[in-house]
Amino acid sequence: MIRHRHTPLFLGALAAMVGLSAVVQAARDRAFPQGTAAGDVLYVRSGEMMQKAALSFDALLADVYWIRAIQHYGRERLKPQSEAKFDLLYPLLDIATTLDPQFVTGYRFGAIFLSEAHPGGAGRPDLAIALLKKGIARNPDKWDYYHDVGFIYYWSIHDYTQAAEWFTRGGERPGAPWWLKTYAAVMLTRGGDRRSSRAMWEQIGRNDGNEWLRRTAERRLAQLDALDQIDALKRIVAEFGRVAGRAPSSWEQVIAAGLLRGIPADPGGTPYTLNSSTGDVSLAAWSTLRPLPTEPKAAPELRAPVSPKP
Repeated sequence: MIRHRHTPLFLGALAAMVGLSAVVQAARDRAFPQGTAAGDVLYVRSGEMMQKAALSFDALLADVYWIRAIQHYGRERLKPQSEAKFDLLYPLLDIATTLDPQFVTGYRFGAIFLSEAHPGGAGRPDLAIALLKKGIARNPDKWDYYHDVGFIYYWSIHDYTQAAEWFTRGGERPGAPWWLKTYAAVMLTRGGDRRSSRAMWEQIGRNDGNEWLRRTAERRLAQLDALDQIDALKRIVAEFGRVAGRAPSSWEQVIAAGLLRGIPADPGGTPYTLNSSTGDVSLAAWSTLRPLPTEPKAAPELRAPVSPKP
C-alpha cells in the first residue's frame, strides 16, 4: 500500500511519527486508565483537513486510518450483539479514501464491512454505496466499483432495477468483463431468485484474487446450500406429517420412517435442529453458518410473465 520510497527523509519522518504516537498513547493511558475510556474516539472526522495535515505522507496516513477501520470493525464484531456498534467505520473509511483516492481495498472491502448485516457488520448499505460512489467519482472507469454498487442494491437492498442499472453502467466501462452486462438481464427477468445469488457469488470467488473475498464467497455459497437443504428437509418433514398425522419429534423418527438415511447436517457439519412442535427445520444455534442471509426475493413486477392457458 505505501507508495513512498524509503528515503532517509521518509524513514526519519516515519520514526518521528511512531515516536510521537507512542508519546501520545502514553499520555492518553495516564489520563484515561484502562477501562475508563468510553469506546473508540475519532478526533478528526474531516478527510480534507487530515489531507492538509498529512503533507506528502498522505498514503502512509491512509494506511493508518485503514488499519484503524479494520481494528474498529474487528472489535465490534467480537462484542455481544446488543453492544456492537460500527459508528466510526464510515468516518475512518472516508478519511482513508480521501487521503488516498486510489485506495481500491479501502473502497471495496470498506463497502463490504458497511453493507454486512448487523451484528456481522454495520448494516448500512446506504453508506457502502456512498463510499463506492465516491470511488467512482475519482476513478470513473473502475468497473469493479459499479459492480459492487449493483451487488449491494441486489443483495442488501433488494432493488433489482437499480442493480440492473449499475451492472449495465459497469459493463460499459473499458475492460469490463462480458458477464457484467448479463447480470443486468438477470435482474430484470429473474430478480432475486437463489440461482442469481449463487451465480454472483461463484463469479466473485473465481474472479477476485483476494483470499478474504474468496473465503467470503465460499461461506455465502455454503449458506445458499444450507437454504436449499432446509427447503428439502421441510418437504421431508411435511411428508412425514402427512403419513403419520403429526410432526416428528426427532430426526430418529424420520429416519425410522425411511425418509432419511441419517441425521442431516449443514455444509459446515453441524446437525440441523428440528422443532418437535412445529416441524420447522433450522440451523443450530452453534452453527458456523449463522446467521443465514435474508434472501433477495423477486419483486412481483420482475417475475417472468406466465403465459395464459389455452
